Amino acid sequence: MEKFYFAIINGPNLNKLGQRDPSLYGEEPFEDTLLKLKEATGNLYDLEFAQSNSEGIIIDLLQKYGNDDKCLGIVLNPGAYAHYSLAIADAITDINNHTPVIEVHISNIFNREGFRSKTVTGRNCSGVISGMGRFGYNAALYTLINDFGKGKRLVNPQI
Repeated sequence: MEKFYFAIINGPNLNKLGQRDPSLYGEEPFEDTLLKLKEATGNLYDLEFAQSNSEGIIIDLLQKYGNDDKCLGIVLNPGAYAHYSLAIADAITDINNHTPVIEVHISNIFNREGFRSKTVTGRNCSGVISGMGRFGYNAALYTLINDFGKGKRLVNPQI
């Protein structure tokens, strides 16, 4: 029997985490963060991870995971696409009633350049977490597990 799972989708330039502006995004590669997230779920759920620099691929991933009954929720860091991608925003709207999506930003987008303080994708999500560093991914998973979970309360005190 397949386990239920959560999907984590990272957008453009997030493949460079650990190398790109460590003072803003942290020094460790995302693979280390992903291992910590897997440990935090206590192996009750699988985590599917994908990263793309392409808007179309991110939309394909949202549709794939969002229409899979085994996927209980999506953590999305759309990167700069958050500020202008109406196509990703529409894809989120299309799936968010079936599969909750929480948008995560490592940096505080409201404390940066003016154009970054608006998220066209975030307004279509179940929630937005910004400025908590890599811990924002933990907070998003915790929220999905305990509050959304496709209408079910999925208890896991490990996170």
